[in-house]
Amino acid sequence: MNTANKPRIVVLGAGFGGLELTTLLSEAMGDSIDVTLIDKSDSFIFGFSKLDVMFGLKQPEAVRLPYASFAKPGVRMLKRTITAIDPQSRRVVTDDGVFEADHLIVALGAEYDFDATPGLSGTNEFYSVPGAERLRDVLPGFRKGRAVVGVCGAPYKCPPAPSECVLMLHDYLVRQGVREACEISLVLPLATPVPPSPDTSRALLAAFAERGIEFIPGRRVASVDNTRNVAVLDDGSEMPFELFLGVPKHQVPPVVLESGMSENGWIPVNPRTLETKHENVYAVGDGANTGTPKAGVFAEGAARAVASAIVAKLRRRGSGTLYDGFGTCYIEFGGGRIGKVEVDFFSGPSPTGNYYEPSVTLRADKEMFGASRRSRWFGL
Repeated sequence: MNTANKPRIVVLGAGFGGLELTTLLSEAMGDSIDVTLIDKSDSFIFGFSKLDVMFGLKQPEAVRLPYASFAKPGVRMLKRTITAIDPQSRRVVTDDGVFEADHLIVALGAEYDFDATPGLSGTNEFYSVPGAERLRDVLPGFRKGRAVVGVCGAPYKCPPAPSECVLMLHDYLVRQGVREACEISLVLPLATPVPPSPDTSRALLAAFAERGIEFIPGRRVASVDNTRNVAVLDDGSEMPFELFLGVPKHQVPPVVLESGMSENGWIPVNPRTLETKHENVYAVGDGANTGTPKAGVFAEGAARAVASAIVAKLRRRGSGTLYDGFGTCYIEFGGGRIGKVEVDFFSGPSPTGNYYEPSVTLRADKEMFGASRRSRWFGL
């Protein structure tokens, strides 16, 4: 294939944003463009699968979607580690080759800054796949005392996930026959579980109350003392624990920090077009500071806006559609029931959320969400 005169589009990161963006570009332009999608992993995992793995509901192998199954006309999928990004010249250096782009999209997501919270690296976290896998082996040993689910900083990926974790932990301990001997506490640096949707937050608070789960809002875990088994909150108060489940502080990956693209840990963008301050360089997904939640469905929405803008530029007609800041999140309430919240960030003066009561039928909705992406991106 002669790529000499084709527009070169380089997409960094094959999460929700990168996969959807390259799929849309391929659908619109096919072989007339040269798209390179780069990721250091060999497989994709839906964020919500981590809780299933951690509680032993699914095997790690069952939730991995191999990038080898991602095949789209006009798109090369490469497994590389990115070592440098020059947004000025749109040049990307990897451990195997240098890539020059006419259009560069950074969709590398958020990574975890363990050093920001002293002691965190010496305990458990459930936001990475290895962390969830380790916890699958740790949880059976927790049979009495207090479990603390503690968030170490905001913003963090998938805002409802810590709430889902405590509700699923409750169910797990009931199944193990030890719930009576255990306490569960949730420490969250937000005023409510899901701030844009008061109805969703009320429902979660009611679910916590019903199950005897302690909720500590507006606080973050500042450090963990693993010798004394104590979580120290940002107001200096201490919470002893027998089991700690942490959510690390997030920031863009080090290679993005080193590129000079980020400010205060995130990449500033125009929230409606996802343009950075560099020409023909966009940031999509969890690493971009759009004001919308860091969740896959929002990365997808941003990818649609960027794909439409690039296609309009390449066809030299019209302009792209703006990012609408709309997304749907499914929330595990335990007992096999799932709630849903639809959040709209940009239509009105402030974000609004529509809440749907937890039900068993919404589980089919969530499964369809996963299955439709699996088939669209991987043909599985």
